[in-house]
Amino acid sequence: MSERFAKKWDSRRDETPFTDRIKDAVKPPTPLKPRLDFATRRIDLQVQKLDQANERFTQRDRAIFAKIVDAYTKHDSARANVFANELAEVRKMSKLIMNAKLALEQITLRLRTASELGDVVSTLGPAVGVLRSVKSGLVSVFPEAENELGEIGNMLSGIMLEAGQGSGMTLNFDAVNEDAAKILTEAATVAEQKIKDKFPDLPPGMPSTATPARAERTTEGY
Repeated sequence: MSERFAKKWDSRRDETPFTDRIKDAVKPPTPLKPRLDFATRRIDLQVQKLDQANERFTQRDRAIFAKIVDAYTKHDSARANVFANELAEVRKMSKLIMNAKLALEQITLRLRTASELGDVVSTLGPAVGVLRSVKSGLVSVFPEAENELGEIGNMLSGIMLEAGQGSGMTLNFDAVNEDAAKILTEAATVAEQKIKDKFPDLPPGMPSTATPARAERTTEGY
């Protein structure tokens, strides 16, 4: 960690010009590390909310599945198909939520590592990209998370810009996009497997669960 960046990481030293110290006394700059830790806690809170939402969808899945089985055993194929289509939508939303949760967990893991190592710029670039992709994917499923994730993304963008100025580092946007896409792809793969393991298969002949579109691979607009 450069000395210039270390000053911004935990606190400012008294080596700054006298006029700047007067400005800091009036409105002291917030150190980067506490702000990064605060953003990480906010993401953790969203992960918890996604967990709660996923549990609600799990309960709905079980109830609808029981109705499908009941209709199927009574040879009421029309009723069974109606419930099967409803179940497909529930599982699609469950998959989106699981995907988002896993991606956010990867972000918090990286942010905590950055808190320890000071490798902020290279970590925050992909993190902001993933947050924005997750936010856009949750708009129709979990709209209450949209504003919060947007605010967290803006906060991380500000920290990243300050960290870049303080350390002299610049972003390689190709590497940022590749890293963000890798996080999203890994989360989608794990989510797919978890959904398969978690929910029972539909009876033969029933509509299968729809596969959601991939999360948007973009890190524009830092």
